[in-house]
Amino acid sequence: MAIIKLDDVSKQSFPNGATYQTIVGDEDGSTPVRIGVQVSPPGYSTGTHSHPYMEVVSVLEGTGIAWMEGVEGTVEIGPGTTLAMPPNVKHGFRATGSVPLKTYGVHASSERTVHRFPELDD
Repeated sequence: MAIIKLDDVSKQSFPNGATYQTIVGDEDGSTPVRIGVQVSPPGYSTGTHSHPYMEVVSVLEGTGIAWMEGVEGTVEIGPGTTLAMPPNVKHGFRATGSVPLKTYGVHASSERTVHRFPELDD
């Protein structure tokens, strides 16, 4: 068993200013899930993407909008909102507030795999 403190986990930089900290999981795929915390600055967008496995994202701080294939329009998200995306469903979110959007995500896979659909972004 491991006890992990977020302050001890290194930050990975994403394009456009977001950071990601992998709490559970590694490049060797040694765990059955990957879990991390993403901090996205105001205006940041994940872009439309999908994963070949289920992803669950919970908002810890900040506000944004999310979209998901099969759901009409966008949905406002904030603390207490959880998004459960089935495998291969296109989705994304954008930070809309004046403070960063902080999310906790679980990838139901030992490897983090992202398929991007830039033609669907605005």
